[in-house]
Amino acid sequence: MSQGFAIELYFDPALENQVLKAWNVLSLRQITSQLIQIESRPHITLFSSSSLDPQKLEQLIKNFASKKLPLPLTFSSVGSFPNAGNCLFVSPTPSLSLLQLQTHLCDELKKLNIEIGQEYCTESWVPHCIVAQDVPKNRMAEAFCVLRDLKLPISGCAMDIGLVEFSPVRELFSFSLGNSTEE
Repeated sequence: MSQGFAIELYFDPALENQVLKAWNVLSLRQITSQLIQIESRPHITLFSSSSLDPQKLEQLIKNFASKKLPLPLTFSSVGSFPNAGNCLFVSPTPSLSLLQLQTHLCDELKKLNIEIGQEYCTESWVPHCIVAQDVPKNRMAEAFCVLRDLKLPISGCAMDIGLVEFSPVRELFSFSLGNSTEE
């Protein structure tokens, strides 16, 4: 049974591999391997909801992707949210183009009468890429140190946008940014 759906922004292979490297180090040190186990893919979550109609979103996301170009990203910081999930993330330097992409997506979703939760509204959205999830509390400092060794900043591009169902993660569809060809 699905716990929810998420619209995710995916990276070019080199940037994705940098994030996967962190996942693998955390797994090898037996800190956490949850992201590997649930078969996630490195991404920035643009929107998430417990109930969506994927068919209703496919054309919207396809059209949205065709109007956007690959987006330069530079992950420049490591952080954590103050909740019980014990997750760590890398954050991209907020750029006008990334914030505009988020704003435009929210505007398109609202046209379909999809409610945008506060955490995804541009004014409060914190763009991030989770690199460790469900870290045991007594190993958070160690995990943080592993991530500090990533040699930030790391740069690349967001290349695709897709919809996943979770958990476990199952990609329903994805489209390349800037690709206006019909499939």
